[in-house]
Amino acid sequence: MLWVGPRGGTSTAGRVTRVDLRDDQAGTQEVGRRTLVIADVEPLDVDGVRTVLVGTALFGVAFVALLPFYGSLADHGRAWWLWTALAGFGLGLFGLEYCRRRVRVRAAREFDTSDGDASDAP
Repeated sequence: MLWVGPRGGTSTAGRVTRVDLRDDQAGTQEVGRRTLVIADVEPLDVDGVRTVLVGTALFGVAFVALLPFYGSLADHGRAWWLWTALAGFGLGLFGLEYCRRRVRVRAAREFDTSDGDASDAP
């Protein structure tokens, strides 16, 4: 249960409104004069590896693309663009390893859980 005050968007004229946060709520919810339809969809199980990989690759491409223009960038006080791209690429490599490690840990945890259930079978 959540109590929402006057600035929470669900009450009017300074009144406090009670909002139940349960999973078994109906497909619609009344909020003020509006009726919100709640979609019955499962959340995506995204591990982040592809997203971090694409971002890291884009930073790498930006670094390589800016490298020939280092002299011009330095003359105009914009050499930090090059170093920002390099920093984004380096941090992306750390992020990629972090996401891959997280995927491995989650997979091992799921394997351990399913392995434990199988050992209980006769």
